[in-house]
Amino acid sequence: MARMYSGRKGKASSTKPSKATKLSWIRYKSNEIELLIAKMAKEGKTSSQIGLFLRDVYGIPNIKQISGKSITAILKEKNLLSKIPEDLMALIKRSITLRKHLESNKHDMPAKRGLELTESKIRKLVKYYKKTKKLEKDWKYDQDKIRLLIE
Repeated sequence: MARMYSGRKGKASSTKPSKATKLSWIRYKSNEIELLIAKMAKEGKTSSQIGLFLRDVYGIPNIKQISGKSITAILKEKNLLSKIPEDLMALIKRSITLRKHLESNKHDMPAKRGLELTESKIRKLVKYYKKTKKLEKDWKYDQDKIRLLIE
């Protein structure tokens, strides 16, 4: 898949095995993994950070294959999922850092374009999340209010 705002192609990555087999070397059960996920979510980690941590530290390559549920589904049923989706939050944080940078470097035009592209992505994601009902219909992206929430 190509990048959204450039002529470049997407990055190469590994693919998952086509045949899902039971991993005999994993010693954790489904309920133990769910407890680990809940513990890390309470510590403030995002779902992608939880997945990386489980892979690197505990040697669990695929949570969905073991428990039958994704990390976000487990967080949702334990009421630990944040109100704003993770990818949208990352874009909002990026726009905040770009705004801070532009306050001190007013003539940095590439940064200004980066901010415009980032806010365009935010608007697209907000539209999508409102349509799929992951955000409320009256949720609005306001730079000043969001800055206060995140900081």
